Amino acid sequence: MDLLLLIAGPRCWSKRATAAKLSAPHKHSALLGIEGNLSMDLENRTVLITGAARGLGAAVATELATRGAALALVDLDATGLEPTHAKCEDLGAQVKSYVADVAREEDVVAFFEKVVSDFGRLDALINNAGILRDGLLVKVKNDEVIDKLSLEEWQSVIDVNLTGVFLCGREAAAHMIRLESGGCIINMSSISRAGNFGQSNYSAAKAGVAALTVVWARELARHRIRVNAIAPGMVKTEMVASMKPEMLEKISATIPVGRLCEPEEIAHTAVFLLENDYIDGRVLEIDGAMRF
Repeated sequence: MDLLLLIAGPRCWSKRATAAKLSAPHKHSALLGIEGNLSMDLENRTVLITGAARGLGAAVATELATRGAALALVDLDATGLEPTHAKCEDLGAQVKSYVADVAREEDVVAFFEKVVSDFGRLDALINNAGILRDGLLVKVKNDEVIDKLSLEEWQSVIDVNLTGVFLCGREAAAHMIRLESGGCIINMSSISRAGNFGQSNYSAAKAGVAALTVVWARELARHRIRVNAIAPGMVKTEMVASMKPEMLEKISATIPVGRLCEPEEIAHTAVFLLENDYIDGRVLEIDGAMRF
């Protein structure tokens, strides 16, 4: 199926189709002036989601399953993937799961090839896998340095949260270009990209993810691939929910809207970015006005 194209925002999944392929020299200009169609159809489109075992990845998978998308779920935790897989299948979605480490190039190359082989297409990537290893750059007590952020703690977060995003984005783009299908990439950043106390590694990685989003959007638009990012604030994931109630109350008090974000609200944002084909190269901060 050939897809409508706007020069400033390449179309991802339109219900309308052109009658014939545009010739290469004119594919970015022939449709100038034609009104865009903002209603996209996610049904049967293949979406690959990393970090799908829990949290935001599981929430996005569930939301897309309700909309008929075919889902490729990726996580290092095979046991954790099972509930997400089962829930999406119960909702009627076509689902396949893949156990892999997004920080290992050979794993990433292999599971992208397997996904395209299994589904016959790749329409979107939700680049969500991430870890936390928080710690102060240096810990001081009585004017003495008693601890430092280790290279291992730094590197593990960079490997998964930044290198993993790079590897998955690269492979997704390569397959979308080879398939001549266009597509969408959504990277998961964070409001910590602006810098957050005790998160040297995480903040650096998420700032890098935001920068990659802009670079890729500019490089890949000519291939009808859009790239955007979501930067959540405090989201009510399993990890956050396990915090002490008094700590959660204190955090909520710093958020102008007065509560934590629900994972489903991030999932709705992902759907919005997939469906609206004029949004490209943007990082949407979903934080309840926590950061100004």
